[in-house]
Amino acid sequence: MNNDFNQNSRSGYRAKRKKTNIVLNSLIIIVLLLIIFVAYTIFASGGDDKAAPKKETPKTEQKETVHKEKKTKEDKEVTKDDSSSKDATEEEQESEEASTPEKTDDSQAVVSEDGTTIENPSWKPVGTTQTGEHTPVYSGVDWDEMLSAISYATGIENNNMTVIWLGRDQSKANASVGTVSAKDTKEKYKVFIEWVDGQGWKPTKVIKLTD
Repeated sequence: MNNDFNQNSRSGYRAKRKKTNIVLNSLIIIVLLLIIFVAYTIFASGGDDKAAPKKETPKTEQKETVHKEKKTKEDKEVTKDDSSSKDATEEEQESEEASTPEKTDDSQAVVSEDGTTIENPSWKPVGTTQTGEHTPVYSGVDWDEMLSAISYATGIENNNMTVIWLGRDQSKANASVGTVSAKDTKEKYKVFIEWVDGQGWKPTKVIKLTD
């Protein structure tokens, strides 16, 4: 009877131990599966969170971009140079127009009986670069503009002109009178000019000197 009891006890113990081992093995497997699942989740989400690598611009595109930027800069510089050149040309033209009087209409000229005195109502001011209130100054820009008016009235070029005398005309305000001769023909003229505000010197009378 004792043997039967001992055998039953051993069988029960073994069964209980076997059951315990199964439970423990099951728990271990579950824990391992959980660890594997968590690890996979972490690695998977970590891979998604990584920033996508920056796409590199092909060298060909970089060269094209640099070329376009360089060409745009050159075009702007060319446009600026053209604009500056155009402005300079316009200024030169305006300066020439200011110093070049309109063509004289000789048909309106009034000539004295002896042919020595000429007054022409078509004479115009020769233009000026001066501004503000004007007072005759017999030097610098004013002098040059007086000579331009005398050349305009007599037809003698400045480089062919000898100025014998040039000074104030006492008969009227802001007026001058000059005596000049041509270097090639030796002809002499006495020229009366007057100032027109904003327009420059204007010839009023030319007398051809015979002496």
